[in-house]
Amino acid sequence: LALDKHLIAVHHMQAHVLANLIPEDKPDFPFLCLTVSGGHTQIILCEDYLKMKIIGQTLDDAAGEAFDKSAKLLGLPYPGGPLMDKYAQQGDENKFIFPEPQIDGLDFSFSGLKTAILYFIQKNEKQNENFIKENLNDICASVQQRIVSILLNKLKKAAEQAGIKNICIAGGVSANSGLRKAFEETGKQLGWKTFIPAFEYCTDNAGMIAITAYYKYLAKDFAEPSISPSARAQWND
Repeated sequence: LALDKHLIAVHHMQAHVLANLIPEDKPDFPFLCLTVSGGHTQIILCEDYLKMKIIGQTLDDAAGEAFDKSAKLLGLPYPGGPLMDKYAQQGDENKFIFPEPQIDGLDFSFSGLKTAILYFIQKNEKQNENFIKENLNDICASVQQRIVSILLNKLKKAAEQAGIKNICIAGGVSANSGLRKAFEETGKQLGWKTFIPAFEYCTDNAGMIAITAYYKYLAKDFAEPSISPSARAQWND
C-alpha cells in the first residue's frame, strides 16, 4: 500500500502449467497439461493463459507420493522418487508386473498400487531376505513403468475425448526420465505436439511464478491487500 503497487496471487500448480510457456517453442491454445508432483496429479484443460479447468485428478495419493512411498518400502531415503528413477535406468521394466487400477473417467488412483507393492515385497522377502538388494534396479524400473503407464493412459484418454493434440507435462515428477521418454514416445505414436519444461522449470521455481504473475498483470488480475497464503486456494474454472 505504501508503495502503491499491485499485489498478485499465484497458485503454484497454475504456475507449473504455465512453465511450458517460458521457452520460445510453446503450445498453442487449447492444450492439455498433465501436472504431476508430490502433492498433485491432475489433467488440466488450458483454453487461455488464465482459463484452466481440471478434468481429471487423483482420488488418493499423488504420483510423486506413489514414487516416494514405494521408495520407502524399498528402504530408500526421502525423497525417494529421484533415486528410483536413477536405479530404474539400470533395470528391466518388464521384470515384475504390477496392477493398473481400473478407475472410470479421467481420475487417477495410486493407493492400490502402493498396497500391491507392499505385498509383493513382503512375499518375496519371506523367501529371500536379500530380495530387494538383489533386484533393486528391476523393482524400481517395474514400479516406475507402472506409474508412468497409469499417467499416460489417462492422458491419452483425455486427449482423445478433447480432440486436442497440443499436450504438455509439468510439475516435479515431469523431471522423471522414464516419464519424459514415454511421454515423447507416446506423442510420436499419436501425432501429438509435446512440450516438457526444462529440468530447472520442473520443480518449484521463480520463473514459473514470474510468468504467471506476468499474465495476471496483463489481465489486471490483482489480489486484495488482505489476501493470505492458502494451501487450498482455488485457481481453476
